[in-house]
Amino acid sequence: MKLSTGLLIAILTASVLGAETRPAEAHHAFASEYDIEKPITLKGTLTRLEWINPHGWVYVDVLDPKTGKVVNWAIEFGGPNALLRRGLRKTDFPVGAEVTVKGFLAKNGKPIANATNVTLPDGRAFFTGSSGGPGAPTGGAG
Repeated sequence: MKLSTGLLIAILTASVLGAETRPAEAHHAFASEYDIEKPITLKGTLTRLEWINPHGWVYVDVLDPKTGKVVNWAIEFGGPNALLRRGLRKTDFPVGAEVTVKGFLAKNGKPIANATNVTLPDGRAFFTGSSGGPGAPTGGAG
């Protein structure tokens, strides 16, 4: 089947316009969201896992020693492929597991951190990778 030039131009134009109207996912630099001068260690109970690109997230209930209240922290990890290469699996993070996470606090003051290391209940410790980019740490925290 032979396509006419007009039909081919219409298809290409629709493809280009369709590609331009889709929202792009922004990728951020570590230094834009996290403070390398504020390392933190969090110990708590895993409540949720998001094994997604471009970064995985774990959510951990942590007891705030100042207020005595439990705070749910959102903790950013590296991407799933990087985590897999380091030996981590989605199954390593069952809801209810006690984990220890080292990382850096978010600049916005919310209970958000960028993780560099996680220690699982069985004692295994892993580098979780940071979001990378300018200002990102390359090793452990805290």
